[in-house]
Amino acid sequence: MPVRTTARSGMRRATTTTATGLRATAVAVLAAAALVSCTQGQTDGGLRADPSAPSATASPSADRAENADSVENADQAEQAAGEATEEPTVPAEPAPELVRDAFATLQATLGETCTPGAGDCAYFLGRVTQELTELDEAMRADPKGPGHFKQPLADMKVLFGKVGKDRSTPHLEKFFTEIVSTRDGINTWMQDHPDDYR
Repeated sequence: MPVRTTARSGMRRATTTTATGLRATAVAVLAAAALVSCTQGQTDGGLRADPSAPSATASPSADRAENADSVENADQAEQAAGEATEEPTVPAEPAPELVRDAFATLQATLGETCTPGAGDCAYFLGRVTQELTELDEAMRADPKGPGHFKQPLADMKVLFGKVGKDRSTPHLEKFFTEIVSTRDGINTWMQDHPDDYR
């Protein structure tokens, strides 16, 4: 009889130990399954604890495109704001040429001429008149002052008074002699004032 009691007691202990082990194993398996389920929910687009968190499966190119659109919109808004506050800029008028530069281009016409009425004066007379106009502006703006260029400025004033603002070829041909003689007279004056053109 004592032997039977011991055997039963041993069987109870074994059964208890096995049940406890099975329960512990079941708990561990359930915990592992729950962990796998949570991990899959976050990586496969399933339920997440934070619904505002970005999906891991979102396309990186879509994110870049959205960011590029945001940056472009911000740039456009900033540019529009800048344009609204900026004052329109008026381009500065170019400064007159230096006297020596303006004279050099006039001097280049010394070997040229034309015959009024022959149809070859449009370029020549137009160019000489333009060169004289630019030389007049350069002499008036020169640091030496217009008094230094008294004679050539007086000659050009007389010429421009006769010619007026009409720069058509037939009109300029009427003043061919005055235009050419003014050019040649200024050339002679400048040769006597080498510091003004060298």
